[in-house]
Amino acid sequence: MFGTVVIGVGIAGLARIRDLMNPMPSSPSEHLKLFGFVSRRSFGNINEAKQISLEDALRSKEIHAAFISTENRSHEETIRMFLEAGKHVLVEYPMTLSAKAAHELWEMAEQKGKVLHVEHIELLTEEYKQLKKEVAGKDLVKGTLHFTGHVLDENKTGFPAFSGIARLTWLIDLFGDLTVTSATREKQKDKNYSRMTVHFQTANK
Repeated sequence: MFGTVVIGVGIAGLARIRDLMNPMPSSPSEHLKLFGFVSRRSFGNINEAKQISLEDALRSKEIHAAFISTENRSHEETIRMFLEAGKHVLVEYPMTLSAKAAHELWEMAEQKGKVLHVEHIELLTEEYKQLKKEVAGKDLVKGTLHFTGHVLDENKTGFPAFSGIARLTWLIDLFGDLTVTSATREKQKDKNYSRMTVHFQTANK
Protein backbone atom coordinates (compact mmCIF):
# COMPACT_ATOMS: atom_id res chain seq x y z
CA MET A 1 0.00 0.00 0.00
CA PHE A 2 1.09 3.53 -0.81
CA GLY A 3 0.67 5.86 2.18
CA THR A 4 -0.92 9.28 1.60
CA VAL A 5 -1.89 12.42 3.49
CA VAL A 6 -4.34 15.18 2.49
CA ILE A 7 -3.29 18.76 3.22
CA GLY A 8 -6.25 21.14 3.55
CA VAL A 9 -9.90 20.28 4.09
CA GLY A 10 -11.83 22.68 1.91
CA ILE A 11 -14.14 21.39 -0.85
CA ALA A 12 -11.29 19.72 -2.76
CA GLY A 13 -9.63 18.28 0.34
CA LEU A 14 -12.86 16.78 1.64
CA ALA A 15 -13.48 15.19 -1.78
CA ARG A 16 -9.96 13.69 -1.65
CA ILE A 17 -10.60 12.24 1.81
CA ARG A 18 -13.94 10.79 0.70
CA ASP A 19 -12.45 9.16 -2.40
CA LEU A 20 -9.41 7.78 -0.59
CA MET A 21 -11.60 6.30 2.14
CA ASN A 22 -13.97 4.74 -0.45
CA PRO A 23 -11.91 3.93 -3.57
CA MET A 24 -13.63 2.74 -6.74
CA PRO A 25 -13.30 -1.04 -7.13
CA SER A 26 -10.35 -2.15 -9.28
CA SER A 27 -9.04 1.44 -9.52
CA PRO A 28 -5.45 2.51 -8.67
CA SER A 29 -6.92 4.24 -5.58
CA GLU A 30 -7.33 0.82 -3.98
CA HIS A 31 -3.53 0.79 -3.54
CA LEU A 32 -3.54 4.08 -1.64
CA LYS A 33 -3.87 4.20 2.14
CA LEU A 34 -4.90 7.48 3.77
CA PHE A 35 -2.94 7.97 7.00
CA GLY A 36 -4.65 11.24 7.86
CA PHE A 37 -5.17 14.87 6.99
CA VAL A 38 -3.53 18.15 7.98
CA SER A 39 -5.46 21.34 8.70
CA ARG A 40 -4.88 24.59 10.57
CA ARG A 41 -8.34 24.12 12.10
CA SER A 42 -9.04 21.47 14.71
CA PHE A 43 -11.36 18.68 13.53
CA GLY A 44 -10.28 15.47 15.22
CA ASN A 45 -11.62 12.97 12.68
CA ILE A 46 -13.41 13.35 9.34
CA ASN A 47 -15.08 10.23 7.89
CA GLU A 48 -12.83 8.05 10.05
CA ALA A 49 -9.74 9.86 8.72
CA LYS A 50 -7.69 11.23 11.62
CA GLN A 51 -6.14 14.66 11.87
CA ILE A 52 -2.35 14.67 12.19
CA SER A 53 0.17 17.48 12.53
CA LEU A 54 2.16 18.82 9.58
CA GLU A 55 5.37 17.77 11.36
CA ASP A 56 4.14 14.17 11.74
CA ALA A 57 3.11 14.06 8.07
CA LEU A 58 6.55 15.26 6.97
CA ARG A 59 8.41 12.86 9.29
CA SER A 60 6.34 9.73 8.78
CA LYS A 61 8.05 6.94 6.85
CA GLU A 62 4.64 5.39 6.17
CA ILE A 63 3.48 8.43 4.18
CA HIS A 64 4.86 8.42 0.64
CA ALA A 65 2.75 11.14 -1.00
CA ALA A 66 0.91 14.36 -0.11
CA PHE A 67 -2.27 15.61 -1.78
CA ILE A 68 -2.23 19.40 -1.43
CA SER A 69 -5.64 21.08 -1.48
CA THR A 70 -4.96 24.41 0.23
CA GLU A 71 -5.34 28.01 -0.97
CA ASN A 72 -3.21 29.00 -3.98
CA ARG A 73 -0.73 31.18 -2.12
CA SER A 74 0.41 28.38 0.20
CA HIS A 75 0.97 25.77 -2.54
CA GLU A 76 4.61 26.65 -3.25
CA GLU A 77 5.83 26.46 0.36
CA THR A 78 3.89 23.26 1.09
CA ILE A 79 5.15 21.50 -2.06
CA ARG A 80 8.72 22.46 -1.18
CA MET A 81 8.40 21.05 2.36
CA PHE A 82 7.08 17.69 1.18
CA LEU A 83 9.63 17.34 -1.63
CA GLU A 84 12.41 18.12 0.85
CA ALA A 85 10.94 15.42 3.12
CA GLY A 86 11.22 12.92 0.24
CA LYS A 87 7.52 12.64 -0.58
CA HIS A 88 5.71 12.59 -3.92
CA VAL A 89 3.27 15.49 -4.35
CA LEU A 90 -0.08 15.95 -6.07
CA VAL A 91 -1.31 19.56 -5.99
CA GLU A 92 -4.52 21.23 -7.10
CA TYR A 93 -4.23 23.67 -10.00
CA PRO A 94 -2.63 26.24 -10.06
CA MET A 95 0.61 24.88 -8.65
CA THR A 96 2.19 28.26 -7.80
CA LEU A 97 1.58 31.97 -8.32
CA SER A 98 4.46 32.24 -10.82
CA ALA A 99 5.88 30.16 -13.66
CA LYS A 100 9.41 30.67 -12.27
CA ALA A 101 8.50 29.04 -8.95
CA ALA A 102 6.75 26.17 -10.75
CA HIS A 103 9.86 25.39 -12.85
CA GLU A 104 12.06 25.50 -9.73
CA LEU A 105 9.82 22.98 -7.97
CA TRP A 106 9.71 20.65 -10.99
CA GLU A 107 13.52 20.73 -11.09
CA MET A 108 13.63 19.99 -7.37
CA ALA A 109 11.29 17.01 -7.79
CA GLU A 110 13.41 15.67 -10.64
CA GLN A 111 16.60 15.98 -8.59
CA LYS A 112 15.00 14.09 -5.72
CA GLY A 113 13.47 11.44 -8.00
CA LYS A 114 9.92 12.31 -6.90
CA VAL A 115 6.70 12.85 -8.83
CA LEU A 116 5.24 16.36 -8.73
CA HIS A 117 1.83 16.25 -10.42
CA VAL A 118 -0.53 19.18 -10.96
CA GLU A 119 -4.13 18.13 -11.31
CA HIS A 120 -6.71 20.21 -13.14
CA ILE A 121 -9.72 18.03 -12.46
CA GLU A 122 -12.09 20.02 -14.70
CA LEU A 123 -10.18 18.89 -17.80
CA LEU A 124 -11.14 15.28 -16.95
CA THR A 125 -14.91 15.83 -16.72
CA GLU A 126 -17.31 14.41 -19.31
CA GLU A 127 -18.71 17.89 -19.99
CA TYR A 128 -15.28 19.24 -20.85
CA LYS A 129 -14.40 16.22 -23.01
CA GLN A 130 -17.63 16.81 -24.95
CA LEU A 131 -16.79 20.51 -25.39
CA LYS A 132 -13.36 19.56 -26.74
CA LYS A 133 -14.95 17.22 -29.31
CA GLU A 134 -17.34 19.97 -30.43
CA VAL A 135 -14.58 22.51 -31.18
CA ALA A 136 -12.12 20.03 -32.75
CA GLY A 137 -11.20 21.03 -36.31
CA LYS A 138 -13.06 24.34 -36.11
CA ASP A 139 -11.58 27.83 -36.32
CA LEU A 140 -12.41 30.20 -33.50
CA VAL A 141 -13.71 33.50 -34.84
CA LYS A 142 -14.95 35.08 -31.61
CA GLY A 143 -16.20 33.83 -28.27
CA THR A 144 -16.94 34.74 -24.68
CA LEU A 145 -16.41 32.76 -21.49
CA HIS A 146 -18.26 34.23 -18.51
CA PHE A 147 -18.26 32.86 -14.98
CA THR A 148 -19.17 34.16 -11.56
CA GLY A 149 -18.27 33.37 -7.97
CA HIS A 150 -18.01 34.96 -4.57
CA VAL A 151 -15.27 37.50 -3.84
CA LEU A 152 -12.14 35.69 -2.63
CA ASP A 153 -9.51 36.72 -0.10
CA GLU A 154 -6.61 37.91 -2.26
CA ASN A 155 -4.13 37.27 0.56
CA LYS A 156 -4.89 33.55 0.20
CA THR A 157 -5.82 33.12 -3.45
CA GLY A 158 -3.54 35.67 -5.10
CA PHE A 159 -4.45 38.29 -7.69
CA PRO A 160 -8.01 37.83 -9.11
CA ALA A 161 -6.70 36.38 -12.38
CA PHE A 162 -5.71 33.34 -10.31
CA SER A 163 -9.31 32.85 -9.22
CA GLY A 164 -10.15 32.33 -12.90
CA ILE A 165 -6.94 30.77 -14.18
CA ALA A 166 -8.50 27.31 -14.27
CA ARG A 167 -10.98 28.58 -16.88
CA LEU A 168 -8.17 30.22 -18.87
CA THR A 169 -6.53 26.81 -19.07
CA TRP A 170 -9.71 25.56 -20.76
CA LEU A 171 -9.19 28.14 -23.50
CA ILE A 172 -5.52 27.32 -24.03
CA ASP A 173 -6.26 23.59 -24.12
CA LEU A 174 -9.06 24.18 -26.65
CA PHE A 175 -7.51 26.85 -28.87
CA GLY A 176 -3.73 26.89 -28.28
CA ASP A 177 -1.54 29.68 -26.93
CA LEU A 178 -3.25 32.99 -26.25
CA THR A 179 -1.94 36.54 -26.01
CA VAL A 180 -3.51 39.08 -23.66
CA THR A 181 -4.53 42.18 -25.65
CA SER A 182 -6.23 44.10 -22.83
CA ALA A 183 -7.44 43.68 -19.26
CA THR A 184 -9.55 45.85 -16.97
CA ARG A 185 -10.78 45.51 -13.41
CA GLU A 186 -13.77 47.12 -11.75
CA LYS A 187 -14.24 47.14 -7.98
CA GLN A 188 -17.18 48.30 -5.86
CA LYS A 189 -16.12 47.81 -2.25
CA ASP A 190 -19.43 48.99 -0.83
CA LYS A 191 -21.19 46.19 -2.76
CA ASN A 192 -18.39 43.63 -2.24
CA TYR A 193 -18.23 43.40 -6.04
CA SER A 194 -15.26 42.82 -8.32
CA ARG A 195 -15.15 42.13 -12.05
CA MET A 196 -12.21 41.40 -14.31
CA THR A 197 -12.55 41.49 -18.09
CA VAL A 198 -9.72 40.14 -20.24
CA HIS A 199 -9.42 40.00 -24.03
CA PHE A 200 -7.22 37.36 -25.66
CA GLN A 201 -6.06 36.67 -29.18
CA THR A 202 -5.19 33.27 -30.64
CA ALA A 203 -1.94 32.63 -32.52
CA ASN A 204 -3.72 33.18 -35.87
CA LYS A 205 -5.27 36.43 -34.58
